[in-house]
This record gives sequence, C-alpha cells and structure tokens, in this order.
Amino acid sequence: MRDNEVEPTEPRGPALINQNSRYEQLLEQLPGEHPIRLIDEHGQPAEHAGEYAMPDAETLQDAYRRMVIARRWEAQVTALTRQGRLATYPSAYGQEAGEVGSVLALGEQDWMFPSYRESSALLTRGVPPRNLLSFFRGDWHNSYDPYEFNISTQSTPLATQALHAVGFAHAERLQGRDTVTLAYLGDGASSEGDAHEAMNFAATWNTATVFFVQNNQYAISTPLQSQTRSRSIADRAAGLGMRGVWVDGNDVAAVIAVLQDAVARARAGQGPTLVESRTYRLESHTNSDDPTRYRTSEEAQAWAPFDPIQRLATYLRDRDLLGEELEAEINAAAEDNAAKTRDAMNETVEVDPLELFEHVYASPRASLLEQRELLAEELAAREPEGAQS
Repeated sequence: MRDNEVEPTEPRGPALINQNSRYEQLLEQLPGEHPIRLIDEHGQPAEHAGEYAMPDAETLQDAYRRMVIARRWEAQVTALTRQGRLATYPSAYGQEAGEVGSVLALGEQDWMFPSYRESSALLTRGVPPRNLLSFFRGDWHNSYDPYEFNISTQSTPLATQALHAVGFAHAERLQGRDTVTLAYLGDGASSEGDAHEAMNFAATWNTATVFFVQNNQYAISTPLQSQTRSRSIADRAAGLGMRGVWVDGNDVAAVIAVLQDAVARARAGQGPTLVESRTYRLESHTNSDDPTRYRTSEEAQAWAPFDPIQRLATYLRDRDLLGEELEAEINAAAEDNAAKTRDAMNETVEVDPLELFEHVYASPRASLLEQRELLAEELAAREPEGAQS
C-alpha cells in the first residue's frame, strides 16, 4: 500500500454485527403492507387499525367542520381564478383530510413549512383569506406574519421548504425549545434533491421534523410510477435511517392519529418521521393545466367513493355526532368564509412597486439600494396616470 492510500474501512467483526443489527431495526420500521386506515370508504371503523387509536369525538367533529370550510374555500378560490381575479391557484380539492388533519396534529408552538398547495392548511391554522390570496394575486409574496401563525412562507420552488424545516428544528433545539417542524411535500417534490438532503440531515442530526408527503399520484402530468420504483415513498425512510409510515390520505382520523404520533416522537427526541399520505388530486395542477391530456375521467371518478368528507360524515352520523342542526351551522360557516373571500378579492389594492425591495435583506446591499433608486427615478418621471397603473 502506498503512503497516500487509505486502508478500506469496511466494517469487520463486532462493527459489522452492529451494522446488521441497525439494518434489522430499520427493516422493522418499514411501513406495513397497507396504509394506516381508521375509517374505511364506507364510513365504518377499519379493521387492523394497529397501534393507532381513533381520535375523540370532539376532534373528529372539528375536523369535519374544517374540511367542509376548506372545500367550500377551494371551490370559491377556483371560481375566482376562472374569473381572472387571481393569477393562478393550485387546488387541494379532495385533499382536505391531509390539509386539515395535519394542522390538528400540531401543537401551538410547532411550525409549518408549506408548499404552494397548502392554502387550506394555512386557512385552518387561522390565516385570513385576504392574506392568503395576496400571494396568488401578486400583491405580496407573503402577506402574513410567519411569527403570528408559526407558518413559514409558502414555497413555490419544489422542496426548498424541507431544508428550512430541518434547519429551523435544529436551531430550536439549540435554543432549548421542543418545537416540532412539519414540512409539506408532494410526490413530485419528494423526488427533488433538496428533499433527500433535508431528510438525510434530519436523520443524521435527529431533528424534530416530520416530513408530510401528500402523494396525490401526479407531479403535474408525471404519474407516480414514472417517478419511483419503490413500493411507497415512505419506504425510502429506512435507507435514510429514519422511521417511515404511510397513511390513507383520505381518512382524516388516520391522518390525525399518525401525525400526532410522529409529532410526539419528534418532540420526545426520537427523531424525524417520513409520513406518506396516499390521496388523489381531483382537480388540475393549477388553472393553467389540462389534466385530460394525461389522465382519464374514469380514473378520477374511481376516487369519488373515497371522498374524505363523506367518509367522516357517515361515521359521525352513525354515532349521532352530526345532526341536521350542526351540519347547517357548519355549512353556514363555510358560506360565510366564501363570502369574505369574495369581498376581499373585490377590494382594490394599491401596490407600491418600491415594496419589492423591502424585507429582502436585514441590511440592504448597495446594489439593491441602487436598483431601488433607479426604479424610484423611473416612477417619478412618469405621468400620474402611468404611475397609478
């Protein structure tokens, strides 16, 4: 062996035994044969629920309320987009169980790191419709205070928010806080390098992070089977040295139970979890997408019996937990939220182009200040009518 060569460090003896033991432990953490389900598509308790307990009646009633409000919101925002009042909108219609269930699983101190499709989750967390839609109308990139709601900026680039979630969780632990971060991803985003890097860092650093992958079967027009050859996205967790679980993403009871467990484990120092939520994107990727070019109407119709709202409604009605009076009250709340959303979009917003330069850096760079000055001079040279347009 030459002086500058390094002897291979392949494990031998006890080291190899310990490595094999770790491997066997990880295999035990692989997802089961089927996604976790507590309520089946007929609204009945599912068999083989395993280690997860059904959420209590009050939690399920709250989940139903919030899912109905979220669906009415999704329908209203889609209508506003078609009317030209919004530039674009990526709907989560049909994914309400994941949007709502994920929020209900978190503590008040926990942080959400959403992608562009999690508007219903933000609505459930308390962000007003006006603030949510400023993002999609182009008024502001982010018009809510992240520290008020413990929600990071909605991320348009795929999977970058996963890295932010891991870094934030690591920083919180250094500060002595037990904050858990929830990183939202789609199946397409889970194929990005940033997602793999974030999960590897989370597992290595043992951060209090939960990766919530809403697998709605398509990355725009690319079906899941063209993205991966693994049985499930959750299976990847074992190779990263972390726990993986898959859940029926149209069963809000199961989503809440699985994520509550993952959050509790993370808070207790047991490391990150990759949760794959199996669902389906009923509408187009955005209003500029034509899903008929890559999937059949029969495929979408086949998912109709698995509707998360009807599934939970049947379960609650069978147990006298959802009567006509309560249902009418919930529907009225949904309509009220839709009306407030319409009113917000009817308001004329005075946009100051110079706001582009605010909140970019804590201490603005000279080049940024120079650009701001050039734009200010250009605006000042315009006629008043042009400056207001």
